[in-house]
Amino acid sequence: MAKNQDEEVLADELEDTGSEPRVYELGFHLDPELPSEEVKKAYQAIREHIAEKGTLVAEGEPHMLQLAYTISRQETAGRRDFNSAYFSWIVYETPAEAHAEVLTAAAADKRIIRFIDVLTTKDAARHAVEMHELSQKAPEHVSDPEGAADAELDAALESVAV
Repeated sequence: MAKNQDEEVLADELEDTGSEPRVYELGFHLDPELPSEEVKKAYQAIREHIAEKGTLVAEGEPHMLQLAYTISRQETAGRRDFNSAYFSWIVYETPAEAHAEVLTAAAADKRIIRFIDVLTTKDAARHAVEMHELSQKAPEHVSDPEGAADAELDAALESVAV
């Protein structure tokens, strides 16, 4: 079966372990029980390590979120389940050797409960930043307009009724 052009390009990219810099995105979840100062320290530690190994392209600082599913991790004291975490991401450009060192550092940091590192492009990273900024500026969407209207009506009736 013949490979299409996209498959060939991807295969070439995955096989390339030379010194040519490539762009990666590291997304990671930090332990939700960390104090906010420790979250900042953990983020800065991985950010500084990446900056030593390559060039930062874009980043998103940690913010708390509910996870779509429970993440379980075996620790020395037993199993821990996580239903929320601080999520952050960093896009960076680095050669393959330094990329392996970034992954090793992320895996060794016990404050990181899970991470993913993918090959990307500078344009895709910049677009993601632009989309995030646009979503922050957009007005908050009301998920239950009828419920909101009912609550407003109830509040109005209470203020009128004596």
